[in-house]
This record gives sequence, structure tokens and C-alpha cells, in this order.
Amino acid sequence: MRSFTYTRPAEPERPWAELDPDAMYIAGGTNLVDLMKCGVAAPARLVDIGRLPLADIAVDAAADTLRIGALVPNSDLAAHPVVRERLPVLSRALLAGASPQLRNLATLGGNLMQRTRCGYFRDLAMPCNKRVPGSGCAALDGEHRGHAVLGTSSRCIATHPSDLAVALVALAARVFIDGPNGPRVEPIEAFHLPPGDTPERETTLGHGELITAVEVPLTALGANSHYLKVRERASFAFAMCSAAVALELREGTVRAARIALGGVATTPWRAYAAEAALVGLPPSTAAFARAGDAATDGAVPGRDNGHKVELIRRVVARALGTLVGPGGAEGFGTAAGEQR
Repeated sequence: MRSFTYTRPAEPERPWAELDPDAMYIAGGTNLVDLMKCGVAAPARLVDIGRLPLADIAVDAAADTLRIGALVPNSDLAAHPVVRERLPVLSRALLAGASPQLRNLATLGGNLMQRTRCGYFRDLAMPCNKRVPGSGCAALDGEHRGHAVLGTSSRCIATHPSDLAVALVALAARVFIDGPNGPRVEPIEAFHLPPGDTPERETTLGHGELITAVEVPLTALGANSHYLKVRERASFAFAMCSAAVALELREGTVRAARIALGGVATTPWRAYAAEAALVGLPPSTAAFARAGDAATDGAVPGRDNGHKVELIRRVVARALGTLVGPGGAEGFGTAAGEQR
């Protein structure tokens, strides 16, 4: 590990004032410290933002939104009563990620900023366009059983690791950002960037910018939502495929749907075609199977990961079926109620 200096912001309202070109922010450090240990990240200075006033969770009753500070620990967010009652997909996604000890330390902002767990990215002996732009992608011809089938490019097929981000895409969250050029807000769907020709750029954040909060609307869709994660072992494993699903039913018909996928794409993936396949139909096993088929739209499997296409179909259909429950439209909402 490279030697580094460690400071806290002298001006908490302007932490970027101390972020020179070779410095990085640190809060919980659950991802960054790992990257520093294996040599992928080598900042000359760490600027600790862990004491900034960004650890509150507040309901805006007038706007019917939940505002979550970037430094809220994942465990606190998962246990918050409003999240459990009105955003069950978010609570389930958080509880599906990492171990309790890591959830106690990891923060909302850090979770959204975590980098891929691709083994080639973390192996300095292997070419990786994320780590060294233009060096190549070892996964393309190497072992890529766990890699992405959606949103890939000829430069990168690494999956995005966050469960939380997938749930936030399904919930139409907005990300609040501040930095040297002033504050801005953008939808969570635009925050993570597909690899394209620049896989080293994973988010829209510029140097010195940081996430300050995430705002989630408290809607009927969010209240009737579910998260399903399929992995190779029962705990402390990243998704082979996950689905965050939310439905609004009126008079026995799907009036609105939001579906997002994890573990199968280079970003938290919004499955627009799957949503469109449901709207206007009564919830049924057949409708959910069609949505699962539609969720694979655009998938480009490689030599080793074709199984992920079938996983997408099954995970989406199963997540929707679990949400609606065995009673169909009459049993709608039972999955969300399990957490109450």
C-alpha cells in the first residue's frame, strides 16, 4: 500500500477545498480500504468526511419524500420504520448486501460509489480498462461466468455490485451532489455510467464532488415493492442476478410498474421493456413470465455467462409473483407486509 496522509476538512461546508488531484474522500471505507490494500487505489491523501452533518433521515410531508443523508449507515437505513413500511424493496436490498458488521459501517453514499468486484479489475497483473484505460479487458476472453450481459461494451463487461442502487432505480430516487461548481441534482438512473469507450468513468461525479443526500418519493409503487437476490451462497455474496420490482394496481390491473436489475449489467439496470409488458394487464403468472422475457431485451451473453439470460427471466417472474402473492390481485401487497 502506498503511503498517504490523512486529514479531516478544516471547512466542513467545503470539504473539496482540501481535495487536491491526488486525494480521495473516505467515510466508512469498506470498499476504498480494500482497493488500497490490493493497489488499485493509491491516493496520496485521504480526506475524512465521516463527521460531516450528512447522517440524517427525514420525511418531507409536503412533498411526500424521504431524504437520506449520504453518511447514513446501511444498517440504520434498513431498520428505519418509514423505509420498512413504505419502501420495503429498499430495506430488503440493504439486508441482502454484505454482513451485519459491514452494514453498520458502510454508508449510503459509499454504497453508490463502490467499484466492481471483477477479479481482473483487482489483479494488477491483468489488463483492465477500468484500472488502466486502453490496456484491454481480460474478462472478454478470460473467465466471465459472473460478468454482465446488459449494458456491456467492447471495453468492459464488469457488473455493478450495489444492491442498494438497484432498489433506488426502481424507486425513482434522485441524487443530491455538491462540489467546487456548486450543488446539483440528478436522477439515480443517470448517475451511473455505462462503460462505452470510457469504462474508467463509472459515475457522473467530477473530482471534488460528493454525494450529500438521496431523495426517494413515498408513493404507492414504493409501498408495494420487493427485492429478490440470487447468489451462489446464502450470505455475504454479490448477486448473480437480482430484481427490484414495484407495482401499482387499480381495479385488478397493473397501472404502473418499475423493474430494475442487478448482478447482470454494468450499471443498476432499468428494465423498461419488462415494465411495458405489464402495464394494462391483470397480474398473472403468464404476465410475469412475459415481463421476465422482456427484461432480457438487449442482452449480449458471452461464452461463459449465457445462464444469466435465463436467470433474468426467472428472477423477474419470481419477484413479481412473490410481490403479488398466491392470491393474485387479491393478495397484492403481502410481500411488502411481511416486513411490517
